Formats: sequence, structure tokens, C-alpha cells
Amino acid sequence: MKKVEPVAAVLESETKATIADWLRRVESEPDIIGIQLTTSERSAHLPEMFRDLVARLRNPLPLGTRALNSDAAHDHGLLRREQGYTPAMMVEESRMLQVSIFQTLQLNLSKLDTGALLTDVMAIADEVDSQLAQAMTSYVSQADVDGAPIEP
Repeated sequence: MKKVEPVAAVLESETKATIADWLRRVESEPDIIGIQLTTSERSAHLPEMFRDLVARLRNPLPLGTRALNSDAAHDHGLLRREQGYTPAMMVEESRMLQVSIFQTLQLNLSKLDTGALLTDVMAIADEVDSQLAQAMTSYVSQADVDGAPIEP
């Protein structure tokens, strides 16, 4: 009998590969890559985001429950504003992250506990969206401080 793993364990063990996949996707997006950043600057927020995501999967919340506040998501929104990202660029990065996460799950489907897979996929989408919302909140709140307009 084949050993199955929970989604959290697979994402934890595949974090670096998933981030690398995300970077390839981002680097092929002309609007995003127009912001000149090093690889580490572009992906600095992702290890903490994955830790938050794995923690959420290991300690499930009822779907639709407001996720826990993430200092990393808050700081990410402030940093992306300083780096010159637009809100649309942040949403696109987040969309690409979900695609990369789901690609990782697809590539590892044979070792996943499929009994909880759908619930875990919904939790992943909820957590990634929650972190994006928190990042956007700090991004927008910075506009009140620096007075610069929010670009579309």
C-alpha cells in the first residue's frame, strides 16, 4: 500500500520548487518584470507565506472564517508599494502563486491524501486570498501616509 501525505506536508517539502515555478511565471509577465528586483527581493515574502499556509492547513479554520493576521502579508503590501507595484500587479502575482501551488499539488497527486484534497484546496485559495487582502490593505493605507496616488 502506498503511503499518502497530507497537503500541508507536500507543500512544506515542495516550497522551494513551488517558489521557483512562481518565479518562472512572474519573470515571463512583462508588466511585473518591468519592476527591476533581484530574485530574492521578488520572492522574499513567500517563505513566510508558505509557513502561514501550512499552519492553516494543519490547524484548519471553518471555510469563510477570517484568517489570522499575517505580519508578512502586511509588510509585503508596504514593500510592494515602495517597489512601485500597482494593485493589479499584486493581484497577478497572487494569481500566479495559486497556479503554482495547484501545479505542485497536481505533480504530487499520487502521494496526496485525496480524501481531504478538496477541502485543503479551498483552504489554500482562502488563505492566499486573505493574505492578498491584508497586503492590499497595507498598500492602500500607505497611500494615506505618502499621499501618492494608487495607480491602476
